[in-house]
Amino acid sequence: MADIPLRIISEYASTERIVNLSWTISQLKLKLQPVTGIPPSHQQIFYKMSSGKKIAVESPDDESFRLRPFLLEPYDELLVVDTRPVSEKPNFLSEAGVDRYVLPEEEYKKKDQKLGYFDPNDPSYEQAKIDDIAQEVEARGIAVGKRCRVDEDDARRGEIKYVGEVKEIPGLGAWVGVQLDEPVDKNEIMKNYQTQESQIGQGLGGSEVGPFANNR
Repeated sequence: MADIPLRIISEYASTERIVNLSWTISQLKLKLQPVTGIPPSHQQIFYKMSSGKKIAVESPDDESFRLRPFLLEPYDELLVVDTRPVSEKPNFLSEAGVDRYVLPEEEYKKKDQKLGYFDPNDPSYEQAKIDDIAQEVEARGIAVGKRCRVDEDDARRGEIKYVGEVKEIPGLGAWVGVQLDEPVDKNEIMKNYQTQESQIGQGLGGSEVGPFANNR
């Protein structure tokens, strides 16, 4: 059998190729150059045995020595090492010198489908977020007159007095106004109003709504 499939592995590639055992070592290196990107003069080839041992595929005369004596078998591995100094090796990860095409903004705006583009200021995005929050408010049964628990540990209880937007406070979605059963000082109220978005919007959000007893 003259032709056998071998796995070719290098720093830049891992592939399978048909190799003719009648080739000389020099012929093999020429065939491997377009596969590995390594010039023949800088290729050091090893045959990896099933035991894991590596045998150098070389001879005093690569021009005439053929591959058959190496007893290669189908799907064996040939490891191709690049002996060039690091400074001479290609850097395929570098973007230096790579020309990029940038689509003009005018052309981009004409396209109906814009893949990979996200505009957080798009009115449709803002409306979608508002709709999602409204659905969550409804799904959780948050409504004026309902009893609720607030704070991170659900320690305080009160009654929902308002659900909706507050024009004086920026942000999308509904605010929940809660009259607590126990009074709190103004500093603590301001601290609560300055917290990040709660599960349903912003501000003193009701973390749980239910028919709790009025403990006033």
